[in-house]
Amino acid sequence: MFAKILIANRGEIAVRIIKTCRRMGIRTVQVYSEADAGSLAVEMADEAVLIGPAPASESYLLADRIVDAVRQTGAEAVHPGFGFLSENAGFARRLRDEGIAFIGPNPEAIEAMGDKISSKKLAAEAGVSTVPGHMGLIETPEEAVRIAREIGYPIMIKASAGGGGKGIRVAHSDADMADGFSSVKAEAKSAFGDDRVFLEKFIENPRHIEIQVMGDKHGNVVHLFERECSIQRRNQKVIEEAPSPLLDEKTRKAMGEQAIALAKAVNYDSAGTVEFVAGQDKSFYFLEMNTRLQVEHPVTELITGVDLVEQMIRSAWGDPLNITQKDLKIRGWAIESRIYAEDPYRGFLPSIGRLVRYEQPREGEQDGYLVRNDSGVREGDEISMFYDPMIAKLCTWGETREAAIDGMARALEDTHLEGVGHNVPFLAAVMDQERFRSGALTTRYITDEFPDGFHGVPVAGFGRDVMLAASLAMKAVQVEQSGDPDSRSDWTVLVGGETVPASLAVDEDENLAVTLPDEERTLILSEIDWSPGLAQFRAVLDGTPFTAEVARVPDGFTIRHRAMRARVRVLSPRHAELYARLPEKVPPDTSRLIQSPMPGLVVAVPVTVGQEVKEGETVAIIEAMKMQNILKAERDGVVKTIGAQAGDPVAADDVLVEFE
Repeated sequence: MFAKILIANRGEIAVRIIKTCRRMGIRTVQVYSEADAGSLAVEMADEAVLIGPAPASESYLLADRIVDAVRQTGAEAVHPGFGFLSENAGFARRLRDEGIAFIGPNPEAIEAMGDKISSKKLAAEAGVSTVPGHMGLIETPEEAVRIAREIGYPIMIKASAGGGGKGIRVAHSDADMADGFSSVKAEAKSAFGDDRVFLEKFIENPRHIEIQVMGDKHGNVVHLFERECSIQRRNQKVIEEAPSPLLDEKTRKAMGEQAIALAKAVNYDSAGTVEFVAGQDKSFYFLEMNTRLQVEHPVTELITGVDLVEQMIRSAWGDPLNITQKDLKIRGWAIESRIYAEDPYRGFLPSIGRLVRYEQPREGEQDGYLVRNDSGVREGDEISMFYDPMIAKLCTWGETREAAIDGMARALEDTHLEGVGHNVPFLAAVMDQERFRSGALTTRYITDEFPDGFHGVPVAGFGRDVMLAASLAMKAVQVEQSGDPDSRSDWTVLVGGETVPASLAVDEDENLAVTLPDEERTLILSEIDWSPGLAQFRAVLDGTPFTAEVARVPDGFTIRHRAMRARVRVLSPRHAELYARLPEKVPPDTSRLIQSPMPGLVVAVPVTVGQEVKEGETVAIIEAMKMQNILKAERDGVVKTIGAQAGDPVAADDVLVEFE
C-alpha cells in the first residue's frame, strides 16, 4: 500500500481524504495556496507544500507545481479530490508518465467521458438511454437558434467541459437562445478554458438521479445505488439524498446496469458517477459521467457502509475490489445539506468574510439519527472570494427517510454561524416543507416553492412557541441580574407582528411555566441550557428538544428557530401600550439605484451616462465566486451616473448605476 499520498485539493474534501488516509496508516502531503496557509487541511496533514498565490489558476490548477511537490516530498500517489485537476486527462497522463499513481480513473476513461459531446455518443453505443439533442459543435448564436427550433424548446445550453453548475442555461425562446449561447460560451471559456457548447432537449419537471460506480484495474465494476440531487439552485446541487424516493427496484436495477455497462465500455477503474435526468414516470436519460469523487458521496457511504475514498486508494494501488454487487445493500436513508456562505435573503448571493463563530452539531449517534459533518473550515477561518463558498456538507442518517429529515432539521438547528451570510435558514425551511417530505421533487423545486426568493417563513406553530418561551426565559435572567426589585410575572411579548400577553412562573418541578391567557394554554420549558452571552438557547419545550439562535439587541432579542426569524420584545403591559404608538420607520428609496448585490469584480457596465434604458436591459455584470451575475434594469429610465467600471472591485450595496 502507498506510504504517502499528496492531496491536490483544498477545503473539506482535503480534510475528508486525510481522515481516511489516517485510518489506513498512510501519511499525507497537503498542497496549499497563499490563501490557505492557515487552513484546517494544512494543519491536519503530515506535510504541507506552498504551490502559489490565491487564484486557482496560479496554484491548484498548475500541474507543474503539483508534480514538483510530489518530487519534493517523495509522495507515491496524488488524490485530486473534486474540481481543479480531478477530471483533467492530461494531468492523469502526466502523472502516469512520471511514475506517480493517480487516485482516480485512467486517463483514457477521463478523456472519453470528460467531453460531454463524445460521452453521449459512447453512452448510446453502450446501450444507455440518452436525451435528444445536438452533439455537434455550434459556432454562432444564429446557428444555435436554428438547431434549437429543430429540436424544440425548451433547450438546455451546456458547456462541453462544464461542471459544478457552471456553463449551463435553459432557453425557452429564440431570444433566450441567442443571449444564453453567448453567455455560456464566455463563462465556459473563463471557467474551463474551453468554449465548446452543445444543446439538448430540456425535460420538463425532471429529477436529477445519479448512480455511483466503483471499478478496479481487473475489470470489475459495481454500482452503489443512486443519489437524488433534484434540489438545485442555478444548476448547483443544494440537498442530496440516498436512495431516491422516486425509484422502485426495477428502475434502480435498470439504471445501475446501464451505469455499469458504460463504465465497462471505457475500462473504468475508480469511483465515478453516471448522472441521469429522470421523468416523473421513472423514464431516465444519460446526462454525463463524472470521472471523480462526487461532492455528495457521503450519503452513499452512509447507506452502504463503504468508504469510497479507501476504495479509490486501493484501486489505484492495484487491489481488486473487495465487494461484489451481491454484497451491497441499501440500509436506511441519508440526507446531505450543503452549507454555503451565501445570503438566502438576498437571492443567495455569495458572502465572503471571516467566520466569527462556527458552532457545529455533535457528530455520531443521536436520538434516532446519526450526524456527519464534513467541513474544511473552523471558527476564525476566512471564506475567500477565490474559491467555492462551501462551508460544510452536513449529513444525517436514519432508519427511514422521515427519520433522516427530522435528524437534519435538528442538526441544522445545532449549527450556528456568524460573520458571513449562510443558507442554514433556507435548508431548514426545505426540511419542514410537506412537499419535500412527500418526496415530490423536481429540479425546479426551489423555483416553484420560492418564486419570489427566500424571505424566511412566518412565525407560527412550534417556532412561535419557542420564541415566546425562550424570550421570556431570557428576560427573567436579565431582570434577575439587573437587581430589579420588581417581581413582575405578567408580560407582553411582541413577536411576528403579534402582541401576546403572557405570564411566567416556576412549577413544582423547577421548570418554567409560560401561560398564554388569551390562548388558554401553558407552555412548559425545561432542561434550559443558556446563559447571557451564548448564541444558542437549548431547551425542551413541552417534551420536544430544540435549539434556537439568539442575540440580545436594544429593547429585546433577535431569535431564529429553523427558518423563522424575528425581533422579539418582552415588555411590561404598560410599555407595550406605549410602544404601539411609535411611528413605523420608512426604509430609504433605492428604486433609482442599481447596487452591487455582493462583493466582487465588475466585468462590464454596458451603459453610458444619458443613455435611455428599458426594463430588462443589462446594466452591469459582476463576477464573484467564479460565477457571472447579470444585473438588469427593473424599470425604464435614463442613466444619471455610473459608479464603477470594468475591472473595479466592489462591495455589497455599492452603487453601480443611478437613474434620473
